[in-house]
Amino acid sequence: MSPLCRWRGWGAHFVAAVVAIDCPSAVAVAAAQARRTRATREALGRAGEDEGEKKQAATLEAWLGELEADATTLVVGEHGVEYKLIAFSSGWVLIRREHARVTPKMDTKLLLCFCMLLFTCNARKVQKPILAELLRALGGVKASASLLGVPLGHNSSFLQGPAFAPPRIREAIWCGSTNSSTEEGKELNDPRVLTDVGDVPIQEIRDCGVEDDRLMHVISESVKAVMEEEPLRPLVLGGDHSISYPVVRAVSEKLGGPVDILHLDAHPDIYDCFEGNNYSHASSFARIMEGGYARRLLQVGLRSITKEGRDQGKRFGVEQYEMRTFSKDREKLENLKLGEGVKGVYVSVDVDCLDPAFAPGVSHIEPGGLSFRDVLNILQNLQGDVVAADVVEFNPQRDTVDGMTAMVAAKLVRELTAKISK
Repeated sequence: MSPLCRWRGWGAHFVAAVVAIDCPSAVAVAAAQARRTRATREALGRAGEDEGEKKQAATLEAWLGELEADATTLVVGEHGVEYKLIAFSSGWVLIRREHARVTPKMDTKLLLCFCMLLFTCNARKVQKPILAELLRALGGVKASASLLGVPLGHNSSFLQGPAFAPPRIREAIWCGSTNSSTEEGKELNDPRVLTDVGDVPIQEIRDCGVEDDRLMHVISESVKAVMEEEPLRPLVLGGDHSISYPVVRAVSEKLGGPVDILHLDAHPDIYDCFEGNNYSHASSFARIMEGGYARRLLQVGLRSITKEGRDQGKRFGVEQYEMRTFSKDREKLENLKLGEGVKGVYVSVDVDCLDPAFAPGVSHIEPGGLSFRDVLNILQNLQGDVVAADVVEFNPQRDTVDGMTAMVAAKLVRELTAKISK
């Protein structure tokens, strides 16, 4: 029996996905995302302390050595740490960090952790292909929204709570206080309408010393991995708004051309380099427009915009609709037609586009925003092929009114799902 089979109980506690990463050195890295239960965390905490587990780890080490003989192995070094990247013929990738000063206890923990991730990848390594194959077998599906969480918050200029949003949104989507139907009658519990491929392991990747240049590429490759499996289309759960840049980049590159973007937000997020951070959540749309990933960018709900925001908007030809003129612009915005002549429509919804009376759980509270029905009217009446979308900047740490903003974010996801799925 394979040594990994002894950890079947532990492996059952993991939800993992394998994603290719293109490093600057052209080395293919993989990232495995693990959501651990308490039992798993406790088990990992004991790893290396029990002599029996040390022996099991040694057995695993030997087994992995045998696998390496038939594998492609690449090594990349950074900050004195070596990353050994092992691509197996089955398509698995195992990352093992090796350092001369790593203690046997820590080495054992890492080995056990990665082996459990490998085991889970074995059990679920074809998660996205299986979902896509299921939908193809059911038939009649042209497009299905697929949730992809990107729990990133460190590019926020104020609070980093959006990193905790994806699980709270999922919890609210399936909350027993409501049903699983969208307003037009689509059922979210039908896999032809909505699937879920898990989260990109942002914190785990950052813990390995990966910096933002490569991290943004990880996110892009994760989105492409979803799009490769027809008819899945990514509906991304942020995270702060910096994630929109790598997501839109991936969508544009995968489809082979620019998209039209409908961006609902209190802020234009188009600073050239906010506070010295090119990847700031306040600069994401500058990166998108610089890259040529969007033909048209419509920004709706703006009410916190500086001179630089307006100048950048003019520089890139952005169509900016401010709240002070919303009553005049309403009819046009509730009858938008986008995506003709390009690869489709991308919708990005920053929860703070809403007035804080409707969504107080955000990092940047800006009074005078859109009502929830205003937003739904714009989305539901939008004419165009929505190829991907994101919901970002929900901050659970500020959602103090009985999870109200989580339910608002979940409702946005529901209605975007209805817009995407066909």
